[in-house]
Amino acid sequence: MTSDTPNRLSLTRFAWLSIAAAILTIVLKAIAYLLTGSVGLLSDALESFVNLVGALMALAMLTIAARPADEDHAFGHGKAEYFSSGVEGTLIMLAAVAILATAIPRLITPSPLEQVGLGLGVSVAASLVNLLVAQVLLGASKQHHSITLEANARHLMTDVWTSAGVLAGVGAVALTGLERLDPIVACLVAANIVWSGTGIVRKSLLGLMDTAVPMDDLSKLQEALAPHIQNGIQYHALRTRQSGARQFVSFHLLVPGSWTVQRGHRLLEVIEADIRHALPSATVFTHLESLSDPASWDDTSLDRTETPPHAPPAG
Repeated sequence: MTSDTPNRLSLTRFAWLSIAAAILTIVLKAIAYLLTGSVGLLSDALESFVNLVGALMALAMLTIAARPADEDHAFGHGKAEYFSSGVEGTLIMLAAVAILATAIPRLITPSPLEQVGLGLGVSVAASLVNLLVAQVLLGASKQHHSITLEANARHLMTDVWTSAGVLAGVGAVALTGLERLDPIVACLVAANIVWSGTGIVRKSLLGLMDTAVPMDDLSKLQEALAPHIQNGIQYHALRTRQSGARQFVSFHLLVPGSWTVQRGHRLLEVIEADIRHALPSATVFTHLESLSDPASWDDTSLDRTETPPHAPPAG
């Protein structure tokens, strides 16, 4: 159990903030579309609706991820966050399809825009809301190591840049009178959304596949181990994996065969404390082995192929 775990449920307040922002931006962008008739602004409103669905999913998964370990989930529920980010990435790409379906007919048969100035003003207000909330969520995701909040923040930032592109398209139509610029920008928006959604889904799949901790964290782990690897002490079978906000570390420590179990255990306690200090979100599993026992070198891989020797009789 890490010191961060009891506070995981508090992260749902950021999901509620995202929900409120999504509802507000949907209303603002729908008004902007009704005022202008811009398919680009309509695409913006559709993406904000996806933001709302993603925020609701984030709320549900953050609530599940905050549950403590139980009999059926001995390693906790942290991986629930990957489902949220994966679903949100998929929804982003579905929104892109909807945008294209709306933009292509308008590209073939363009129509004039109305009340452009007022519509742009409303859309800018919506984008500022998304920008502010995205920065709050991104800061929280880094502080609490939450992929759900990160995915939600990245999605909102994509929405901000998307809105900027749409506004540029509407402005270009107003300046040039070329009505096809609006659906062209909408198609570019859809391409940008696909790129963002693909990245979010990829990161979620990597998490579900038990990907190792980031290289920076691996370096911290090795630095924590380094001072203890002296006087013949070694380690092997070092494995790590990221599971939501939690990290899991396991390795075998090899000590001289003449050591007592108590001495070896005492060293392990010190090493584990150093690792937890370097990686506060880490849960550490260790295995003590003897340097002088040949069997200690038979289990360095994930699957042990050789039959271990029988334990000596008690007494």
